[in-house]
Amino acid sequence: MRKNFSTGAKWEDIVGYSRAVLVGNQLEVTGTVAVNENGLLVGKDDMYGQTRFIIQKMEKVIKEAGFTLDNVVRTRIFVTDISRWEEVGKAHSEFFRAIKPATTMVEVSALISPEYLVEIEATAVKE
Repeated sequence: MRKNFSTGAKWEDIVGYSRAVLVGNQLEVTGTVAVNENGLLVGKDDMYGQTRFIIQKMEKVIKEAGFTLDNVVRTRIFVTDISRWEEVGKAHSEFFRAIKPATTMVEVSALISPEYLVEIEATAVKE
């Protein structure tokens, strides 16, 4: 059984993706950037702020799907400047310090828009 979760963002139909997809006991949350419900950037030039906002944004769909952050088993973090990893790591740790999901952080040459400094995706699994 599969269930797609949408936020109604215009890009979902343009690109053809869902905010999250639930299959069985596994939830995959798509790459998420720091854009609010009005399509506006949150945390200009602030990797820490963008990371916090992204995780909070992801948490909303995770809860909507009937999961919690405790169910997150993996995060993948894409950053445009790996030298600033500690800012991202600090924010990630505020949510996941006790959960400790498997995590990867890699530097990418760019995200879809230059003001996006961080993009995160996650996998959550219920036992």
